[in-house]
Amino acid sequence: MKIYLAGVAPWRGGQDRIYDESYKTYRPYILESFYYADADTERLLPYFGDFLLDSGAFTFMQSSKSHVNWEEYLERYADFINRNKVEKFFELDIDSVVGYANVLRYRKRLEQLTGKQCIPVWHKSRGIEEYKKHCIDYSYVAIGGYVVKEITPKEYSHFPAMIEFAHKNKSKVHCLGYTNLANLRKHHFDSVDSTAWTTGNRFGYIYRFDGKTIKKVEVPKGKRLANPKRVALNNFNEWIKFQKYAETHL
Repeated sequence: MKIYLAGVAPWRGGQDRIYDESYKTYRPYILESFYYADADTERLLPYFGDFLLDSGAFTFMQSSKSHVNWEEYLERYADFINRNKVEKFFELDIDSVVGYANVLRYRKRLEQLTGKQCIPVWHKSRGIEEYKKHCIDYSYVAIGGYVVKEITPKEYSHFPAMIEFAHKNKSKVHCLGYTNLANLRKHHFDSVDSTAWTTGNRFGYIYRFDGKTIKKVEVPKGKRLANPKRVALNNFNEWIKFQKYAETHL
């Protein structure tokens, strides 16, 4: 299983570029939102061991105070993909905003502009038959809605059958925002992504990879972390170690 680290944009190190050596040495697997993609993203892309590009459509929509021109947004998204030769990128899964018929139209247009298949993002509202169609038509599919609890814990039991169906049709499955450490060994997705590695950065504790999983090291009571940037870098590097382990053991 590949675990992609998401939410890296705010932690790249700024002008001091303290993360550069980690990228060049360890070549981590990164998922980045197009909303946050910038010149620094393009500079570092050659050092990513693997890369998934999210459309960032929901973030863009939430940040925009005016009407969103999705046609223009789609063209900018496609231009970034083409300019940087991105191979794995998600569709604009904005079903709840524009309706699934328009999502299908945008998907087709995105594939025309890039000359490549995108990764469709299945949501429960599309129905299980549409999921099966994704698996038959595409070599990589994603399951959305986990983070926002669109898919409830009681429904996690459906994951094994969904994964099995995809694999029977020679399709890989990515679950967006899924790094429930206890369940990673139970649900054998081909890939997942998470911002969990940033939690220690935000709340002041250290992560350690113990050879099999990630452990949280609390700061002793009454103490504080002296260098938050260095803590964030440590957490990044420890999760990269977990990435490498997960690829061969999960």
